Amino acid sequence: MATRLEAPTQRPRDVEGEVLLEGVTRRFGDVVALQDVTLRAAAHEVVAVVGPSGSGKSTLLELVCGLQAPDAGRVVAGRAVLMPQRDLLLPWLDALDNAALPLRLAGRGKAPARDRAHTLLTQLGLDGFERARTWELSGGMRQRVAVARTLLAGAPVLCLDEPFGALDAITRADAQGWLAGVLAREPRTVLLVTHDVEEAVLMADRVVVLSPRPGRIVVDVAVALPRPRSATDPAVAALRARALGALRSAMEGGA
Repeated sequence: MATRLEAPTQRPRDVEGEVLLEGVTRRFGDVVALQDVTLRAAAHEVVAVVGPSGSGKSTLLELVCGLQAPDAGRVVAGRAVLMPQRDLLLPWLDALDNAALPLRLAGRGKAPARDRAHTLLTQLGLDGFERARTWELSGGMRQRVAVARTLLAGAPVLCLDEPFGALDAITRADAQGWLAGVLAREPRTVLLVTHDVEEAVLMADRVVVLSPRPGRIVVDVAVALPRPRSATDPAVAALRARALGALRSAMEGGA
């Protein structure tokens, strides 16, 4: 019988972008959200997590970010920042100051913080929209500002919870492209939660499929394909089919 691993009393030291969940279980009363999850992400690796609603995907991200503690097992991660599905931009700030907010909170002066934010917003295709208020931006633009703010927090680990879930298909495809470009220029370790298996294959180095609650890893698919990737590539389609097959099998109780 496997030995139960107790939750650590404090968060382990920074491991420079590596993430490890080992035998992790998380309960909420009588509900088991995650059960015996072991997952490793190497520094600068992009790992997509897919699964049905209620499978513990968001809980997994919050564990990595230290917003929750496991009931069993351990979580080892460096400094991580969570970007939720809603952009949560502050309406009284313009795009530039929304993006620069983490730098200002860290004590950076207004001018250097704005300069750094301006550079990143330009890379994200928002040159000329720096002074726009949140209500003047499209959904895709708002998400770019939110991504810039997340990157400027400076954490080596990014936890992205359905970052493009509210976008239409065309805007979503564009967003996948500019995020991939930013990560190529500024590599980070990324845990990407998405309901879109195709998005997972296009964006990630690995796709992890969770079962229905309690969430368990049923398959871990390596995506050894060069970037950029196209949804029309037969290799992408084959990996998408494999991940979808594992998801369907788990939902039907066949995993």
